[in-house]
Amino acid sequence: MASPARLTTALADIVGRRHLLTAPRRTRFFRRGFRANEGQALAVARPGSLVELWRVLDACVTAGAIVILQAANTGLTGGSTPAPGGYDRPVVIVSVRRLTGIRLLDGARQALCLPGATLHQLERTLRPHGREPHSVIGSSCFGASVVGGICNNSGGSLVRRGPAYTEYALFARVTVDGRLELVNHLGIDLGADPVEMLGRLDRGLAADAVATDGRRASDHDYAAQVCDIYADTPARHNADPRCLHEASGCAGKLAVFAVRVDSFPTEGATRTFYIGTNAPARLADLRRRILSLGGTLPIAAEYLHREAFDLADQYGKDQFLMIDRLGTDRLPLFFAAKSWLDDFLARWRWLPANPVDRLLHAAAARLADHLPARLRRMREGYEHHLMIKLSAADDGGVPALLDEWLAPDDALIECSADEARQAFLHRFVVAGAAVRYQAIHAGRVAGVLSLDIALRRNDRDWFESLPPPIADQIVHRIYYGHFLCHVLHQDYVLRRGADPAAIKTAMLDRLDARGARYPAEHNVGHSYDAPPPLAQFYRTLDPTNSFNPGIGRQSRRRNHADAARPPLSGKE
Repeated sequence: MASPARLTTALADIVGRRHLLTAPRRTRFFRRGFRANEGQALAVARPGSLVELWRVLDACVTAGAIVILQAANTGLTGGSTPAPGGYDRPVVIVSVRRLTGIRLLDGARQALCLPGATLHQLERTLRPHGREPHSVIGSSCFGASVVGGICNNSGGSLVRRGPAYTEYALFARVTVDGRLELVNHLGIDLGADPVEMLGRLDRGLAADAVATDGRRASDHDYAAQVCDIYADTPARHNADPRCLHEASGCAGKLAVFAVRVDSFPTEGATRTFYIGTNAPARLADLRRRILSLGGTLPIAAEYLHREAFDLADQYGKDQFLMIDRLGTDRLPLFFAAKSWLDDFLARWRWLPANPVDRLLHAAAARLADHLPARLRRMREGYEHHLMIKLSAADDGGVPALLDEWLAPDDALIECSADEARQAFLHRFVVAGAAVRYQAIHAGRVAGVLSLDIALRRNDRDWFESLPPPIADQIVHRIYYGHFLCHVLHQDYVLRRGADPAAIKTAMLDRLDARGARYPAEHNVGHSYDAPPPLAQFYRTLDPTNSFNPGIGRQSRRRNHADAARPPLSGKE
């Protein structure tokens, strides 16, 4: 094993000293997850080409170091950052943010994406061709990468498309005998030598080199999967063997250089209906009836609880206004600038905690109301809210069903274009609002516990009821999610003095008893135990445990040597 000093010298020779970070202050941004705690790393290497990425990986594997590949670092479970507590070998974080190439294939029906290409960039590249990527709202606004979505089987709000998935990938793996090996399953002839192959992609790709075969570049079967309302298993979750294939679902256990993914026709005119009810069973009945129609599925169907509505209203207003008035193009830049300013102000210990969050919150509170009056009235009258977006050209019979389903105690409005945009944007900022609440009230709460769950497709009793010993320790319960998919996000703001780890254990026990699966779409990271089939998938991909060890709370040691699992943290 090479010494840490020799390894950092070798890495600097590959990427240049400007792009090798070793000082803790400079690496902190990369070592800290969006919500999870931060760990330690020897260095952060930022290669500027695929050839440099290969040479960085080779140097790390030769030196016996751990590699953690990182793209946008937007994950919620710490899956692309070092875990607290340390490892048995030096850790090198390899940031691929500079590797942003995208090449459209087959008349823009597919795209070849390098590891740093973001969903937002892909969306912008496809737009002139009347196409769009797998995901067009949510994480794409934060700058999440295309490859990151594939590696995590990320889901999303679009009902027809399911988890991000492809069988076309170019990746490196470490073999049982410790060799770095490049595997080309892109369906593109790149040659045989790794440097030659990657150099071709760096320089651009001739369209005639691309072959089409029977493999899939998206989850073709999801629409049928989600419509099976009698199945006693979820429609999708991160450990579903149906969508674990090489790069898809690998969670960083492979070093992915490129993927081929499908694009989709851009939706034309749409209609959005906003539903309010005080009876969860009414929504359960509506879900089953929509999925049983047999026609074209809705584009999206997003659930929002009244308490989530209120929290987003108060603590997500600045983000709402920023997106509404400036668009999503500037959002990744804003979050990078905010992170830099947070680190800069942290040096001044006399300032209150999280000063940037406090300033943004205070400024937004002084601005005029940002929500439409009809949405306000729905909030006043109803606890449970559902937004359904349909294709105007083919609504699948849903409007007629809604008219038939509607009862005197429920409410239904068809939104104007502005109301629809604002309703979905309000739903989008809920997750960030929970983080903002914690930042503003850090001294008064024990943290935010975030669960990401997939209910069984035949489950009618979907709305959670907590026993008093748990409920009494919670300040806010924030429920929202992708309703037709039965994927729910449940965030809990815990009272000061509560035990986050104990509450999380109790919550997961209850979910196990209900037959739910978790996480649904944010990956196990360092927050959840990988179920045995998923843990075996990771060991098969990475037998020496060189890439992202400890993912799924598995062993962090070389060759997956047995080690005690870290304690379950309720703060992740």
